[in-house]
Amino acid sequence: MKLSVIICVFNERDTILEIIRRVQAVDLGDWQRELIVVDNCSTDGTRELLQTVTAPNVRVILQPRNMGKGASVRTAIPLCAGDYTITQDADLEYDPAEYPRLLNKALSEGLEVVYGSRVLGGKRYHYYAANYWAVRLLTLITNLLFGARYTDVATNYKLVRTSILQSLKLTCNGFDLDFELSDKLALATRKIGEVPISFNPRTYAQGKKIRLRDGLRAYWIVFRDRFVPQAWH
Repeated sequence: MKLSVIICVFNERDTILEIIRRVQAVDLGDWQRELIVVDNCSTDGTRELLQTVTAPNVRVILQPRNMGKGASVRTAIPLCAGDYTITQDADLEYDPAEYPRLLNKALSEGLEVVYGSRVLGGKRYHYYAANYWAVRLLTLITNLLFGARYTDVATNYKLVRTSILQSLKLTCNGFDLDFELSDKLALATRKIGEVPISFNPRTYAQGKKIRLRDGLRAYWIVFRDRFVPQAWH
């Protein structure tokens, strides 16, 4: 069995090598792993650091221009050769040590998708109340429109059977891809579960990148995927 890890990065020179180290260090038992790192045209030295990575199971892709996080994920998806694929942010908000928990849930219950939920157990995970409640509302709307039972549609930890992930007709280029994934996975399979995960949020001063326009775009994507047929082509 193999796990594919997609790491999208933009201007994270202080954390990119550490997150690669942490992904490599996780005890996955008999599972192999591959890392597909997509740099979204960083300008802070991240690109140069990535060119020093020589591990044979790490593939580095350098985007020719800033194409957006979603575009970077979509660039990596066809290259994934694992049985399951998970996305990993390049900062240190999410801990790769959670991977075994998601994999064990998928294998023990025969699931196609497992989300790492930041809210299971009543946790409040954002520094900013507006961000927290925006995601809670987006989760509620997604569940109502797609008959799903998510608790955290915006989590970065979405473990998906690779064959299903590669079958989705994804179109988003920015942070809105998280919500498009949740929409289309809900329609692709009912074998979806969640596990609680730890989360170490950072502030905008520390480099958090998502903005108000990204939240507004996310609402549009949820309604688009439900009511606009051409969104599937």
